[in-house]
Amino acid sequence: MTLRFSFVRRTIWLCLVVVLCSLPVLAEQAAPSMDQRVAALEAYVTNTDPGKSLTGVPGPGHNGWMMTSSALVLFMTLPGLALFYGGLVRRKNVLSVLAQCLGIAGLVTILWWAVGYSLVFGQSFKGSGIGRFLGGTEFMFLRGVTSAPNTDYAFWVSQNVFAMYQLMFAIITPALIVGAIAERMKFSAVLWFVTLWMLVVYFPLAHMIWGATGMMNGAANAGAAITAIDFAGGTVVHMSSGWSALILCLIIGPRIGFGREKMAPHSMVLCMVGTGMLWVGWYGFNAGSAVAADGIAANAFMTTTLAAAVASFTWGMIERVFRGHASILGFCSGAVAGLVVITPAAGFVSSTGAVILGLIAGSVPYLFVTSVKAKFGYDDALDTFGVHAVGGTMGAFLTGLFATGAVNSNLAGGAALKNGLAKLVTEGGLWHEQLKAIILTLFLAIAATFVLAHLVKMVVGLRPAPEIERQGLDLMEHGEEGYIE
Repeated sequence: MTLRFSFVRRTIWLCLVVVLCSLPVLAEQAAPSMDQRVAALEAYVTNTDPGKSLTGVPGPGHNGWMMTSSALVLFMTLPGLALFYGGLVRRKNVLSVLAQCLGIAGLVTILWWAVGYSLVFGQSFKGSGIGRFLGGTEFMFLRGVTSAPNTDYAFWVSQNVFAMYQLMFAIITPALIVGAIAERMKFSAVLWFVTLWMLVVYFPLAHMIWGATGMMNGAANAGAAITAIDFAGGTVVHMSSGWSALILCLIIGPRIGFGREKMAPHSMVLCMVGTGMLWVGWYGFNAGSAVAADGIAANAFMTTTLAAAVASFTWGMIERVFRGHASILGFCSGAVAGLVVITPAAGFVSSTGAVILGLIAGSVPYLFVTSVKAKFGYDDALDTFGVHAVGGTMGAFLTGLFATGAVNSNLAGGAALKNGLAKLVTEGGLWHEQLKAIILTLFLAIAATFVLAHLVKMVVGLRPAPEIERQGLDLMEHGEEGYIE
């Protein structure tokens, strides 16, 4: 009995010693103080670093906006771009365009899940030469991509939401290429080309511009070799797809009967509906690129509206003056051109800058679509090059002229100070860096497309048989007709 009592007493004393020794640790793990809670709340409102007290906690408002933006960007492709392009082709090929958009959406999603997100936004390659062009392998198959934020990209947005938002950009970019080769490329060839193009062009380019270790991410990477900025995809989305589209349409050749037969759009109603959907979805594209529901997103929302409206009106009025009528196609093309040009600048420029960009967007692409294409005779069926390549290139360059730290504080602090971006913005030298990014994007898109297109041509062929092309791709490749009379 005495031995048992002694054992119990020693056990109690041992527990007391452990508790007393643990008090400093318990104090460190105590709930955040009131000051810490208030500071974290202020960080949530201003979309800044919450510190240790709330690191890794998603903010419901920012998360909600980014989920909405993700849906809006998907809405741009399905059904926006599908109907916009579908209305512009002949009725015998409308379903082929829809099938290509749907096929690309599924294919790119699989690639993004398997390797794409990791190659763009990972960091395991950091410190190696390849880390300048690709992110890493740590997020392959979305391993570890949970509802906790990845603070390299957003303090208050869940990483799985961020990954899905960026997926929508990855989906629409190769879908834009469809416009240049519409009505004359095999469905199987489209899928093979897009697979290779995403791996060789899109993933590296997206990492270079937006990845935390990307060599052209001037806004967030203090070690960037090229101090360029691209808010929502002037280089990554529109230049890459637009210039690739031109090369691909030149390699594949013109449609049978091009220049001899009438190839007018079969439904301007569908084109107009698709344009409206693109415009609405573009708010997720541009304002969502702030990756928060904050003041920068609000500015991008405003500049997107102004540029699109001004460009649409400008294009229509130019037609009115020089052709005697303002066409629906002209208004639609102008709106899309305005949206393209403002994309890289939306979160960096003021309202006046947006209006100026809208005026340029409504006039220069107009010349390429109506005059340059006719002069050189290339069959860019739905004007992907004239609008997206030309507009994206102009937008990337003009961003360097009109970006201001008064609109976006990221151009004045943090990495911007470390790598000289703030000085470039203030002293007007940013356009030099933008020009470097443009040249590198051009080289990658053009060279890779030339090689990949010929590779696909050798393996599966690019074009269907002439009799299939004449009868239309809808019935011959997909076994369906868009319209049954």
